Amino acid sequence: MSQFLSNIEPNIIDDEMVQKAIEEKCPEDLGELARRESINWKVVTELQLSFKSILQIDNLWPLENLTKLQLDNNIIEKIEGLQSLVHLVWLDLSFNNIEVIEGLDTLVKLQDLSLYSNRISKIEHMDTLQELQIFSIGKNNLTLLEDVVYLRRLKSLRTLNLSENPFCSEEHYMLFVVAHLPSLVYLDFKLVRDSTVRFLHSLIGKSGSSILQSLCFVALRAGSLQKSGSQKHTVAFVEYLNGSLLFDSLYAEDREAAKLASLPGVEDLLQTYPSWFVSVCGNLYNYGLEEYEKREAEVSKFYKRLHEILAVNQEESKRIISDFKSRNQRRLDELYQAGSGNLAESEGAQGKEDIHQLWVALITLETLVSNDLEELLQDFKRSIDVITSTFTENIQGIYPFHSIQCRDLENQHHEKLMGIAIATLEKLDMDPFDESLPDDVQRLFMDKNTIVNIINMSHSIRLRKIDKRESDMLCNIYQW
Repeated sequence: MSQFLSNIEPNIIDDEMVQKAIEEKCPEDLGELARRESINWKVVTELQLSFKSILQIDNLWPLENLTKLQLDNNIIEKIEGLQSLVHLVWLDLSFNNIEVIEGLDTLVKLQDLSLYSNRISKIEHMDTLQELQIFSIGKNNLTLLEDVVYLRRLKSLRTLNLSENPFCSEEHYMLFVVAHLPSLVYLDFKLVRDSTVRFLHSLIGKSGSSILQSLCFVALRAGSLQKSGSQKHTVAFVEYLNGSLLFDSLYAEDREAAKLASLPGVEDLLQTYPSWFVSVCGNLYNYGLEEYEKREAEVSKFYKRLHEILAVNQEESKRIISDFKSRNQRRLDELYQAGSGNLAESEGAQGKEDIHQLWVALITLETLVSNDLEELLQDFKRSIDVITSTFTENIQGIYPFHSIQCRDLENQHHEKLMGIAIATLEKLDMDPFDESLPDDVQRLFMDKNTIVNIINMSHSIRLRKIDKRESDMLCNIYQW
């Protein structure tokens, strides 16, 4: 595992490190030649930089013909500096401190990618990796099983390692992954068994792959929602909106705002602003919980109807098979008692016809249940589309008590604060030695540009946090 040891300085990849790695890779005679003459980096196709305490990837652009790169067991925090390595086929970034999948867009020839044992919480930004066959992202921070669906766009993917992620403990983890990635051959170092695939097909038959995936998705998601009742605000996508959590986060790292509180009039401003802001967030929080209940009701209704359809189908199948068995048993009893060859021949022909009729009845029943399930899914989709589109429209500001008003409140607060600051500046121009202001506040007002820039910067940071909260809500509902 990558560890940052206190007695080891973090490194950035430089020419010396690369040259030394190339020399170590060469045989002794070539290594000596490399030390005496400059290396033609364009002929280098493989490079190993493992266990080098590398913090930042850089200076690899001359190695434009690299096909294999090992950067495992370092302390890398960001995937960067790889854009020129367009011929890479094999990339190992395991055992690092990477949090986001990024910087891979140009690596279109990549076939094997390892991000094992990092800090990644979302599968994303891999659309261009259409030749990727092997992907390891085990032992990260993946919590949402639905993130796996993203990998459907990687048509060449055959081997996948997701082991030791939080979502692996979910009851239907393996079935969910196999249902959504039917081309997988290996999952978590194990062969995907034909019996697993047959079981998934048996749910509704081989002809309905889209129905199968939808059923698995909805059923498993419904189960996970039921288990997460203790975090209702999270599944309602309104986390951090109850109470003053969002407002407190706006000022969590704003030290200058606290200094400005000593200005005349700012204290009153800072008392009224939170109450309005928290009230707006509270309205949005309650609205989100109401919409969550609607979504839950639709999922529960779908799940209930699904069980009803399958139960009716099962009971009717049992009845048809039971009737066939009764008729067949009577026929066998009659044959046994009669002992006549002619009767046996005629009864045998009738038995074959009964078997054919049994097959027709069961196939007809299967077709009917498939149609019922397809209709159920379409109705469910229409209902959910209406609920989610209404939710997103409201979040985006059709109704005034949502994020638009949060921005309005922040803008109004900013204007008032700026007015007080300008008035204070004018006062200090008239009396530079005004002792009513603390020293740290007076330092802020050294010149007009300084205070204006500080207030504008704080305002921009708060707006970005408001925007991010709305963006997170929209992304969550879209993903759901």
